[in-house]
Amino acid sequence: MVAFLLSGHRGNFVQALYRLALTGAPGTGKTTVSSLLGEAGIGVVSVETLAEGLDCIGDADPSDGARPIDLDELCSILEDKWSARPEETTLIDGHLSHLLPVDCAIILRCKPAVLQERLVERGYEHDKISQNVDWEILGGSWNELDELLPTIEFDTSAVSAVSIVESILGWVTDGFKPERPAIPIDWVDRGEI
Repeated sequence: MVAFLLSGHRGNFVQALYRLALTGAPGTGKTTVSSLLGEAGIGVVSVETLAEGLDCIGDADPSDGARPIDLDELCSILEDKWSARPEETTLIDGHLSHLLPVDCAIILRCKPAVLQERLVERGYEHDKISQNVDWEILGGSWNELDELLPTIEFDTSAVSAVSIVESILGWVTDGFKPERPAIPIDWVDRGEI
């Protein structure tokens, strides 16, 4: 698998080093895609791990287990630490990664009905499922992005993780072209809600 993923990108990919944000609602496939990119030789770190290492994360909320991250503090520290290019291309995995000082954002999307099924299978509470599906319908990551940040998105309910990884590697190798999708995913326009 790794050899296949790198076969078309080995020569060019390592010339430029970047910090890539991989974002999307829970259940859209971030862990799967980040794992494949890791196998392809890209360093992978989670937002939570970064926050823990820089003491920017709180204790788990007893109601849902989530650990609040002090994004302002984390961004401030990372802007300082990351003022120079990284030593290796690194993927920052997490639904808040697009808010960090990164070079581009990769948004994973998923049809709302498919996302709901995935979250039910994970055992999420009804309210948490509803909140995440609503965030997906509204295109949550898009609403929080810096307009100048090169961004690409993928519908993980329609495309395999291997195809997505190949496309990501090609997009990064090509210097983030195009910088934005011509027509971002809109579940309402597609009649998916």
